[in-house]
Amino acid sequence: MKRSGASIIFINSRNEVLLLLRDDKPDIPYPNMWDLPGGHVEENETSEACIAREMQEEIETDVSSCRLHAVYDFPDRIEHIFLMDLDTAAEEITLHEGQRLRWFSLHELEGLPLAYGFDLVLSDFYTALQQNKVTTRPKT
Repeated sequence: MKRSGASIIFINSRNEVLLLLRDDKPDIPYPNMWDLPGGHVEENETSEACIAREMQEEIETDVSSCRLHAVYDFPDRIEHIFLMDLDTAAEEITLHEGQRLRWFSLHELEGLPLAYGFDLVLSDFYTALQQNKVTTRPKT
């Protein structure tokens, strides 16, 4: 049976997504690469409970208002992708894992290699957003 993961796309009012720069340690997968915040679903844990736990541990952020966006069947895992609106400056978010957080526009993501195949996830997300297939908050 494949392992499961839970990750979250935070989107701000400028349609930018929040990414985490992974630690630059040779003993971790994808060192020094940009990544969606998230983690591994533990035994007897739901993907919803996992994303809530991981976001408290990693960035002290309440994601109780997030919603499931998509599920991907990657060769190494099943990944549950959540979505939540967030308009907080990256430097104002408490970070406990990784090197830093940064907001990226669609243009800035082009050609940026992401950890764990999340370039596909974000490409699909922005395509759905452009086709109005993703519900985000009304723009003011």
